[in-house]
Parts: sequence; C-alpha cells; structure tokens
Amino acid sequence: MAYDLITMGRIGVDLYPLQTGVPLPEVSSFGKFLGGSAANVAVAAAKLGRRTAVITRTGDDPFGVYLHDELRGFGVDDRWVTPVAGLPTPVVFCEIFPPDDFPLYFYRQPKAPDLEIDAHELDLDAILGARIFWITGTGLSEEPSRTATLAALAHRAKAGTTVFDLDWRPMFWKDPDSARPFYAEALKHTTVAVGNLDEVEVATGVREPRAAAQALLDAGVELAVVKQGPKGVLAVDRAGREAEVPPLPVTVLNGLGAGDAFGGSLCHGLLEGWDLERIMRHANAAGAIVASRLECGSAMPTVAEVEEAVTAGAVK
Repeated sequence: MAYDLITMGRIGVDLYPLQTGVPLPEVSSFGKFLGGSAANVAVAAAKLGRRTAVITRTGDDPFGVYLHDELRGFGVDDRWVTPVAGLPTPVVFCEIFPPDDFPLYFYRQPKAPDLEIDAHELDLDAILGARIFWITGTGLSEEPSRTATLAALAHRAKAGTTVFDLDWRPMFWKDPDSARPFYAEALKHTTVAVGNLDEVEVATGVREPRAAAQALLDAGVELAVVKQGPKGVLAVDRAGREAEVPPLPVTVLNGLGAGDAFGGSLCHGLLEGWDLERIMRHANAAGAIVASRLECGSAMPTVAEVEEAVTAGAVK
C-alpha cells in the first residue's frame, strides 16, 4: 500500500526550556522532544490519520535510538531512518519569549547526519508511489543530501503531489544568493511550494506576497502557499483560484513547530481534495494549536482538535 506522505530531510532532538521568558544561561531544566521539520510534518500528518514515513539519518547514539522510538510511537514508519557512524544526532536548544521571539541554537557539528542522505540509498519506487512527497530547503544546503533530494524529485517527476517546504535556515547557507539556484532547480520538479515571506524571498527574490506567489507559479509549481505571519496565509493556484485566510486568535506559548503542524494539515487537506479556503483554515488552526503548546511532535493535533478550533474560530 502506498504511503499518503513521505517526507525527506531534517531530524533532531529539541531541548526546550521548561521556564518561559528566561534567558538560556539561566534555564535550569529542559524537556526533550522529537524535532526537525521533515520529521515533525510526518508526525503531524500521522496524527491526522495518514500513513507516513520519513527519509533521514541520525547518529549511531542514544539520541538516535530516542528518535526512532518517538517516530514509531507517533505512528511514523522509520524504515528509512538510518545511522551515520561518527556523527552525533543533532540537538537544538531554544529560548522561549512569547509571543514571537523563539531563538534557535543548532548543534549540528561537524555535520548533521541528515545531510548524509545519499541518492544510492533511496527507495525510488516508494518515493514515486507516495501520494505526497515532501522535501525541504535544508536538504539542498550540502552534499550528498542536495544531490539525493534533486534525484528524488527528478525520479518522481511531479507524480502525485510534490511539496517543497522552502525552509530557509540562514545558518546553513553562505547567503541567499548561494541557495537560490538550487531552490530554482527544486521548484521545477515540485507541484506545491510553501514558505513564509523570508523564505519566498530567498526562493524568488520577491517579498510582496502576491508577486511572490506568482513568481513561484512561474517557476513551475501548481500551488503557492505564502505564510504572512499576523496577516494570515495566502494560497494561489495555477487556475487562478485564491484564498487568503486570517490566523486564528491564540495565546502563543511556543511558536516553534506551528509551521510543521500547518504542513501536516496542508497535506491532509490536499489528500482530502478540499478547496483552498478550507485547507488553509484547517492548516492555520493546526498551527495555532501547536503554538499554544510547549512541545512540537507530541503537540500535533488530532482531526477532532483541529475541527473544534475551526468551528470555534479560536484556540481555547
């Protein structure tokens, strides 16, 4: 049976302060959670009832064992999560200053195992057969992951739905200009692009939301999703259909992971065949729910929780 969703990209261990509003040097205790955008999107879709898997790599260490256990516990197939000898599983610390300041500190030296994904290891038949295949910008930042990501996209050749999470992380690149050619190549092979204003600007050189959406469509995608922060989300497809949906009111505890919840719900809505407005409303609601919680993976909402938030028009 084909997977509803296969994601490919970053995974790691998130260590979040259990005290909010406290600078990292003063934090005394942390919670340990599954992290990484590709892993979190797979978890988010699994929580919504989808059959998901992730392609990534970890260190051959106890944190790697922990991530396998977490993925299985969330119902995500981990068969393509393999260890890399000599490289530690990445760890990410954050600071939590609600409502909108969540600095991240990535520990991915000397190199993150998820950047060691090799094209020769890929199960191309499974990638081709998945109803949705999801890749990230981080996966394009270094070799051999870059070649593997582009090879997977080329083999899939826009079969089904292929999503490019623009996922711009400036610490992984020299500058935006060095990233743009690889983003452009990936966009040729994808049907959906999703990103915030910073990310669409890196991908297209354009920041104004509608102009950026059109630039993404011109680059080859069928659907452009531009997240505008407090202004909500804009979705435009090649047929000229458009939806602009405001965010749900929410008391933000930790905004990290909200975008991954949005992504998992986006996939769910696309698989259901919903119209653009309904997809965006549900994705916004999923993101808002996670923003109201401390953790990421374990915070991903169920279908019932998302429906309740949409109906209420707010996260309670």
